[in-house]
Amino acid sequence: MSRGGKQRSQELKTLWRADIADHVIALRWSPDGALLAAAGVEGPITLWDASGKAKHTLPGHGFGTADLSWHPRGAILCSAGQDGKARFWDVASGSQITEVAGGAAWVEHVQWSPDGAILATAAGKKVRLWNQAGEMLREWVDHPSTVADLQWRPRSLELATAAYGKLTVLKPTQQNPVRVFEWKGSMLVLAWSSDGKHIATGDQDNTVHFWIMKTGEDLMMSGYPTKVRELSWDYTGRFLATGGSDAICIWDTGGKGPGGTKPIQLEGHDDLVKALAYQNFGPLLASACAAGKLSLWSPGKSKTELAAQTHASPATQLAWAPDDKRLAAGWENGEITVYAVG
Repeated sequence: MSRGGKQRSQELKTLWRADIADHVIALRWSPDGALLAAAGVEGPITLWDASGKAKHTLPGHGFGTADLSWHPRGAILCSAGQDGKARFWDVASGSQITEVAGGAAWVEHVQWSPDGAILATAAGKKVRLWNQAGEMLREWVDHPSTVADLQWRPRSLELATAAYGKLTVLKPTQQNPVRVFEWKGSMLVLAWSSDGKHIATGDQDNTVHFWIMKTGEDLMMSGYPTKVRELSWDYTGRFLATGGSDAICIWDTGGKGPGGTKPIQLEGHDDLVKALAYQNFGPLLASACAAGKLSLWSPGKSKTELAAQTHASPATQLAWAPDDKRLAAGWENGEITVYAVG
């Protein structure tokens, strides 16, 4: 990785702020970047336009909202919550279209497929698939424990699910798994590389796992001081940024892969990293920590942060707008901050 050349200066300029008076548990830009959705852990969901004007406040889920997912064409926002439901919202009117039952007391994860044809929900040990009308297409109930995370493979109709002891790759057209990667441990979060060639998990036992899809090879990265919940791939699918520490570790999966190598380490936070986000199509990495510091990096050029902002509350969420010119941050005290990056 080259670190030469002139470092281009960057700036984090505050565009607008809002306050939902609740821990920000999900923060998602619409596919066209015109709307920003934020969910508070107690339930309500707020939509703002690009200027920071609140467009709708949705009731969300009475016992608490857990996750949000935009339909790829942006007309529908889906939410998951602790009432056992996934809800479909019309973002133009702010009204609920329909709701579906996840099959357990809590629906913890919800995600639209890349083509927008299928919504996946995870509730307890069950994963269910739905069409846009809210009709169930398929159910998988044989996960060994609560499904900790799920994510569609980029540009594909393969769905990965993480649970204790195994990572499973599923296809909507078949009941049996496409692939099963077994590992005796508790996976907390998973992330596909943007090219779909690798899949990574952050784990309860202070490790990160990589699986190479072509060969099935399993690589484990250890030495983190705490469990790893923060993963973010760069747009090329080569570099993976990880939390689990007050330093950011970035693994290079190019060439022969990260096995036996040392990661790039970015040091600038005084407390545990709580959120990481690479740009959608650019080289910049944003990070935020429990001490309330937000930092901007260009890992391919320097280990020194390009810009930083401080906040009075721990960070919970980071999200780049689709144009990569705006960065949204959510904080534990319920504030939302949107920055211009340039």
